[in-house]
Amino acid sequence: MRNPIRIEGARAARSKQYPVDSTRAWWPGELGVIRLMALLMVSLWIGCSDERPPQTTTPAAIGVLAVEEPRTRRDADGPVPTIVFLGTSLTAGYGLEESQAFPALIQERIDAAGLEYRVINAGVSGDTSAGGLRRLDWLLRLPVSILVLELGANDMLRGQGVEPMRANLSAILDQTKATHPNVRFVIAGMRAAPNLGRDYTGRFDAVFPDLARRYDAALIPFLLEDVAARRHLNQADGIHPTAEGHALIAGRVWQALEPILR
Repeated sequence: MRNPIRIEGARAARSKQYPVDSTRAWWPGELGVIRLMALLMVSLWIGCSDERPPQTTTPAAIGVLAVEEPRTRRDADGPVPTIVFLGTSLTAGYGLEESQAFPALIQERIDAAGLEYRVINAGVSGDTSAGGLRRLDWLLRLPVSILVLELGANDMLRGQGVEPMRANLSAILDQTKATHPNVRFVIAGMRAAPNLGRDYTGRFDAVFPDLARRYDAALIPFLLEDVAARRHLNQADGIHPTAEGHALIAGRVWQALEPILR
């Protein structure tokens, strides 16, 4: 699957993340938490140089190199409905071929089911909720039928406030709804690292189910469930899933997405 939107830095840039589960079920004790968070923060700051606010509003400045007119399969009915995956390096498939990332695997399931939807992978390595909001206008030029929102983990890793993140995610959903009134949403939940404190963790974790209720969205409670911190399912950095890990993530996403498509 070759996307008509090419994303700058989706695999070329160093990663700036990735989220970790706050549940004690897989956190390897206090020392393990410290080591893992140190690794996450190093990975985050290594790649932070491209996260400055854009000086222009061109596609390249907001992470989109080119936008092509959507290809159609149904001349009579207009463009094929589009599913946009707006997210971070997890969505982009950092370290993998595009065909191995979970959005591409979702496209395979869609095609196998005989459904007519086109998947757009709009994942950018290191993206925050503010970054996603900045580049949203270009994505809304597409005939968006479903938006799968996977943002927030990098906000957490940078220690940014929960309320600004909530406001950015709400703005993304509001603007998408205003442009495409019939759009449906899928929200990929994340969880904060427990060493950020009980108050921050509780408020951060609550954002995703709260938004799902407010916008009548399908919720994936924790996108990395059964993948995060499992060595055999993650790349050498211990953060980004392998192809096998993405296959598991695709299965979890499909459970939330399929009922909307039918």
